[in-house]
Amino acid sequence: MAKILLLHGINHAMFGKRDPKHYGTFTLQDIESAAAEWAAEQGCELECYQTDIEGELARKIHQAFLEDVDAIVINAGAWTHYSYGLTDALAIFKDKGPIVEVHMSNVHAREEFRHKSVFSHVVIGQISGFGLTSYKLGITAAADALKGA
Repeated sequence: MAKILLLHGINHAMFGKRDPKHYGTFTLQDIESAAAEWAAEQGCELECYQTDIEGELARKIHQAFLEDVDAIVINAGAWTHYSYGLTDALAIFKDKGPIVEVHMSNVHAREEFRHKSVFSHVVIGQISGFGLTSYKLGITAAADALKGA
């Protein structure tokens, strides 16, 4: 069974409380529960991980490269727009398996700094603006990429 790692970045433990206009009222637990069901529907196992510490997220990506992770779905939050360290960590993984970038809000309809992803050259695609459904689409895209679809 293929394994997908769902990564959440800075401030995501505050989903459900943080800016419901952009992020809705879903908690991180709600997202992870739904994501596990969607992954199972795709015939995949899902591991979830969230941290507010950038270096810990890089270590988790390194661990994914060294262990039995087949794909990554990542919502790194604000780190998406400036973390070259995470970009480098993802670049290590990209030859092993697909990486899909997701965002709950439409980052292109928000502040200018959110319009650029420094991950864009290491991910197979970006999904944004569909709230909780962004995760469903991201997991489906990762699973499809693993199947060669």
